Amino acid sequence: MRWEGNRQSDNVEDRRGDGRAGGARMGGRSLGLGSIVIVLLASWIFGINPMTVLGLLDGAGAQAPISAPSGQKPPAHDRMAAFVSTVLADTEDVWTAQFRQIGKTYAKPTLVLFAGQTPTACGRGEAAMGPFYCPGDQQVYIDLSFYDTLQKRRGAPGDFAQAYVIAHEVGHHVQHLLGVSDKVDRMRRQVSEVQGNALSVKLELQADCLAGVWAHHAQAARQVLEAGDIEEAMNAASRIGDDALQQQAGGTVRPDSFTHGSSAQRVRWFRKGLEQGQMAGCNTFDNKAL
Repeated sequence: MRWEGNRQSDNVEDRRGDGRAGGARMGGRSLGLGSIVIVLLASWIFGINPMTVLGLLDGAGAQAPISAPSGQKPPAHDRMAAFVSTVLADTEDVWTAQFRQIGKTYAKPTLVLFAGQTPTACGRGEAAMGPFYCPGDQQVYIDLSFYDTLQKRRGAPGDFAQAYVIAHEVGHHVQHLLGVSDKVDRMRRQVSEVQGNALSVKLELQADCLAGVWAHHAQAARQVLEAGDIEEAMNAASRIGDDALQQQAGGTVRPDSFTHGSSAQRVRWFRKGLEQGQMAGCNTFDNKAL
């Protein structure tokens, strides 16, 4: 991916040195990373939002705001921070233009770098959760060690695969600004768990499609793609499909427990956004064939 020398976003907050890294706490005792992974795996299998689980373990509801530390700008010599800052800037340029076309103003999210754990408006964020978006503070959170996991444990290397991850979370921000996320949350409270999972899948696949829309316009405007980049993103999407994760965990593939979509579905919707470059083409909710 051609990113060096491009504009970097000012909307990046670095909390990696705030001293809050480590395990979550339960009843005054620290939970180690192994325990966190077990909790997250259980929540994923049963279709529960991991932020809810970890928020409860930490003695606070997932929606209870936690005082956030004052972050700082990433150091200039940090190459990975420069990379994510550049990708974020590119999403800002694309979505500002796309929102302008529909008569709306794009409110830029903040990307928060943290290590281990960090307070958020949605509860306590944990590195073991992977990157996530919190609508309560309109911020994207990422522990950069996730990229090592993506490469070494998920078999999805490459800088464009890493960019896809950020673009997907920014896609959730786009959904929040358009009112889609709130609508889905209201609907999920009125239906069964299986039906709620199906709605979550549609929300996640739409975010994949929106990530593809970003890539389409970033390439058209700035020619950011190099040979093999599309394959990197497709591979990353397939590696984090619900069926692939369940198989890797040694369990039975249970489609009714999916919350993000199968590998094939994630690839299909990312590709659709990439090829069409249209937000309107990302309407997973009115599309029966996901």
